[in-house]
Amino acid sequence: MIYITGDTHAHNDIEKLNTRNFPEQKELTKDDYVIICGDFGCVWDGSKEDDYWLNWLNGKNFTTLFVDGNHENFDLLYQYDVEEFCGGKVHKIRDSVFHLMRGEVFNVDGNKIFAMGGASSHDMHLRREGLSWWRQELPSEEEYQNAVENLAKHDWNVDFIVSHCCPDSIMRAISSYYKHDKLTNFFENVVKADCTYKKWYFGHYHENIVIGRKHYCLYNKIVKMW
Repeated sequence: MIYITGDTHAHNDIEKLNTRNFPEQKELTKDDYVIICGDFGCVWDGSKEDDYWLNWLNGKNFTTLFVDGNHENFDLLYQYDVEEFCGGKVHKIRDSVFHLMRGEVFNVDGNKIFAMGGASSHDMHLRREGLSWWRQELPSEEEYQNAVENLAKHDWNVDFIVSHCCPDSIMRAISSYYKHDKLTNFFENVVKADCTYKKWYFGHYHENIVIGRKHYCLYNKIVKMW
């Protein structure tokens, strides 16, 4: 089984994954997955607090997968070893904690999942570069190209899309507050326009809403993917 949820922000919102709030985990095994839609936040400063939460997740019955959001320490995250997992590339954070790298397609139990992390920080003015904000929050040209090439390999047909932010048109349906950027435009004009998919899951906006029947914005809800 695969469950999926929104941002965990390290210790701030990770309690949604404890057994009281997520009792279904008692029946899961390491062959089952929980996916976090960005702003994972547990690779932040290499501190004992990072280690505590990473070890806490590693000790769970399930395997944790996450796409990156904008609130990640990309300098640290990109230092982890790159491995192959279910046909795509990941950073291995712990034995059962993996970062799904940008633009990769993963085949999980016969279902194809396209993963594309990243987003723009709405609170950039409150942050300091290299300490609480990193330029890598938005994909590089190589990561966009990797996404296009991997989708093309699968004839632009996947079962699920997992990201942190969402396409322009979906973002407009959430709020006019949020600003468009190259990634939301890429999602709108390349992925959404050309790709067939059953459902698209994303976080970032701190809402639990369904838009247009196939676009799921998640925050503190944990839902089954299938």
